[in-house]
Amino acid sequence: MNQKLIYILEDDADVRALYARELTAQKFAVQAFDTIKSFDAALLDQTPDLCILDLSLPDGDALMLLRDTVGQLNIPTIVVSGRGALGDRVLGLDFGADDYLVKPVNTIELAARARSLLRRVEKAQPRANASLGDKLKFGDWQVDFSTFELSYKDGSSEILSAADARLLKAFLGMPGKVLSREQLMDLYDQDGDGSFDRSIDAQVSRLRKKLKDTAKNPKLIRTVYGAGYMFTPQVEPVV
Repeated sequence: MNQKLIYILEDDADVRALYARELTAQKFAVQAFDTIKSFDAALLDQTPDLCILDLSLPDGDALMLLRDTVGQLNIPTIVVSGRGALGDRVLGLDFGADDYLVKPVNTIELAARARSLLRRVEKAQPRANASLGDKLKFGDWQVDFSTFELSYKDGSSEILSAADARLLKAFLGMPGKVLSREQLMDLYDQDGDGSFDRSIDAQVSRLRKKLKDTAKNPKLIRTVYGAGYMFTPQVEPVV
């Protein structure tokens, strides 16, 4: 299993160090930040597997970050805040937090909560793909995974390669979610041979061409800079 990356956003240097020390001891990779600005800059370079956020930062309220940035990237998030009123906790959860802890927190419990949340996320991904039927429609397209046939609204069709079909199924299983290259590799490379690792962007480009989509004006597969790809249309079963 790949080492999971956790971003910590906490302005108190001592608290930040305590969190980082425990999570590192628990075999997580950790990067820590003290401002929203530095946290945002790091997100452009790499998307973490999980975020731990304080809400009251020197350069703003992280609730907006939680809703507009972390939420859009679909990053699992634990809020750890001194704002312990019921209204604050409800607001944090409503804005997209997966868990909410009130300071002070036991760092061992924090690490356990992080592991638990990551397990839930990992279990949810296979269920999303397993729930797909063979025949699906999205935008102007239909696909039948039992035959690998991809059909367009004008009646034309073609047979997808097994590689293209696996990648398309990975996208259709999680529409509206940003999938990192690592996640796509995990969903795609079911045999574990690693063949997809060297050509993920090329594979996405090839699938786009088959779907009459472009990177400059995407209608189906949108590139999220620094994060991965998002399949934007609604996906429905063909009945």
